[in-house]
Amino acid sequence: MEKSFTLRVLKSLNRKSWLALGLFLAVTLVVVPVLHLLVPPESAFHVSAYAITLFGKIMCYAIVAVAMDLIWGYGGILSLGHGLFFALGGYAFGMYLMRQIGRDGSYQSDLPDFMVFLDWKKLPWYWSGSDSLWWVAFLVIVVPAIVAFIFGYFAFRSRIKGVYFSIITQALTYAAMLLFFRNETGFGGNNGFTDFKRILGYSITSPDMRLVLFGLTALMLAATLVFARWLVTSKFGRVLTAIRDAESRVMFIGYNPLWYKLFIWVISAILCGIAGALYVPQVGIINPSEMSPANSIEIAIWVAVGGRGTLIGPVIGASVVNLAKSWFTVSFPEYWLFFLGLLFILVTLLLPHGLVGLWKTLRQSRGPRT
Repeated sequence: MEKSFTLRVLKSLNRKSWLALGLFLAVTLVVVPVLHLLVPPESAFHVSAYAITLFGKIMCYAIVAVAMDLIWGYGGILSLGHGLFFALGGYAFGMYLMRQIGRDGSYQSDLPDFMVFLDWKKLPWYWSGSDSLWWVAFLVIVVPAIVAFIFGYFAFRSRIKGVYFSIITQALTYAAMLLFFRNETGFGGNNGFTDFKRILGYSITSPDMRLVLFGLTALMLAATLVFARWLVTSKFGRVLTAIRDAESRVMFIGYNPLWYKLFIWVISAILCGIAGALYVPQVGIINPSEMSPANSIEIAIWVAVGGRGTLIGPVIGASVVNLAKSWFTVSFPEYWLFFLGLLFILVTLLLPHGLVGLWKTLRQSRGPRT
């Protein structure tokens, strides 16, 4: 008898995984808020606003890493342009945040400050409805999905793969970055969007709002992991993995790889867009540098460091690399890029399966307990 959808989702993770996920949510939704709001700042157990912002940002990156793992680890499609989808989601939500500034800006105008400075007389047509949270939430999902669908359809239909696909995704991201740098596009040029004030009338810098955004990011990361595990363990996931390993054989038995690749590509783009939308209000800025090729390459490094094709590996990789980045950019800012390059080389040569693969190897070498 066919299992219900809920039962299939529950069965996609084992008991240990559900316990780990529950522990993660308990810490992020209960422990952290208590330590931030109720413990005095002079206490060693106090969680500062900086720590909440840092870990909220890292969780956004972890969602992007899981999205990358879906297409690279399970689909065999290496994208070097996922920063584009992340930035599109961030810009879509940033439009709402800019409209929420209202007349509190430097020019006391209903238009965003950068538009007043550039002598714009009215909002562009594509800013219509940007003062509605629900419309912007719709754009956060739809805009990355449409861009991914159009690009992916023509790329996969032409059977572009391997390094050629990686190159054209990087070219797409670079072209978008150059476009957003232009003032006449209506997205703030090289300065982008910043100086946000409020969400739904509440101050964006208040402790309560910071914790709400932090909690929403934690819930989204947990939901992404559960959804991704269910997807890769389903029939769709098995076919996708087969396409990764032997595409010609899959075509021979009657499956069309185009729609499988396109579906996972669009899903991955949507997850990146949502992560970008959660990232912007926590960090307080979005500009075209988020689309830089280096950022997209860094996403691939997170997945490689953690272990692609594992889902939890990319979360670990994103956390480790970005915590190291936070330390290096403060202590040794001039050496960060050298460290990142060295890390990628060492992982490629010595840890082809990432940190998760290393952990599994060490467990196997210990052998069964007697």
